[in-house]
Amino acid sequence: MAADGTAAYGPGGRGFYGAVTVSERGQISLPAQARRDLGITPGTKLLVLGDPEQGLALMTLDRLMANLQGSNALLSMVREHMAGDPDQGTGDEESGDGGSADGAAS
Repeated sequence: MAADGTAAYGPGGRGFYGAVTVSERGQISLPAQARRDLGITPGTKLLVLGDPEQGLALMTLDRLMANLQGSNALLSMVREHMAGDPDQGTGDEESGDGGSADGAAS
């Protein structure tokens, strides 16, 4: 983060918004500029993704689904998980049967 409190942006518009501290309850607060830049508003659900070597990433479901269109196995796992969450739709009600996104037979 720059000295004036603004985000620092790198290649492809990627931003660095500073550091956050995990509370005793495991909570973090997202920096305001990050929320503004990424359109994160109260009630926005974020998926928590993890990689043992690279750490954590937060992503909205719609962004993840767009990124996974070429990865049927991971896409199916995400759809399966989201099917158990009545508060979160996939935005793709036609394929709510758990079938593959490309229509291929199982």
